[in-house]
Amino acid sequence: MTNETVENALPSSRGHRHAADKKTGGWKLFLRDLVIIFVAAILISFMIKTFLVRSFYIPSSSMENTLQIDDRILVNQLEPRFFPISHGDVVVFTDPGGWLPAISSEPENWFVGAVDGVLAFVGLSAPDSSNHLIKRVIGLPGDTIECCNEFGQLIVNGIPLEEPYIVLPDAVTKATPDDFSVTVPDDSIWVMGDNRYNSADSAAHRDDPTGGFVKVDSVVGRAFLISWPTERWSVLDNYPTTFQRVTPNAE
Repeated sequence: MTNETVENALPSSRGHRHAADKKTGGWKLFLRDLVIIFVAAILISFMIKTFLVRSFYIPSSSMENTLQIDDRILVNQLEPRFFPISHGDVVVFTDPGGWLPAISSEPENWFVGAVDGVLAFVGLSAPDSSNHLIKRVIGLPGDTIECCNEFGQLIVNGIPLEEPYIVLPDAVTKATPDDFSVTVPDDSIWVMGDNRYNSADSAAHRDDPTGGFVKVDSVVGRAFLISWPTERWSVLDNYPTTFQRVTPNAE
């Protein structure tokens, strides 16, 4: 009886162990799948950030009222890599040289730095926003830009611009503080802030070694969307009607 009882119990014990092993294996497979999904998501986010879309925040008031301080924007990196820049586009570019003040290298909390580094890797943070500028494209290669006509308007290739996006001080009608006339080199663009009297843009830097011009190669991409805060979610307009009469300069 004892032997029979033991022998009959063995299959049942093996069955319990098999079920436990199967359950443990199921959890391992589940965890493995989670890790694979997480790694894949990180890699996809990294690829998107590297080749397609990046996030930046706005640190200054130079583009008000189009963009406000601390707005988050999404930037299409396919322009100008694969698609040409257009008049009126809002573009992010690296400092042409001396446009930005020296950046403080104060140490930050290691944890905050680590988290920001991870978020930057996947494109959800932009710790290098302070190394970039954002302005609106007014002149393309070959264009002649002048300030200003008797009505205070910018003139591009002989065409005065109606600029509904700019902010001027009270009782001021001139589109930008100083008079100038420039022709944009073949590999560059001329950019200006929408908050014209509070923007260190091409016009403000025209006496620099850069001449105020921004190399096309230094453009990161075209800003196309305000993504944060949610109440400001909107697509950024390049105002094609403002520039529709502007044609390239004759050779």
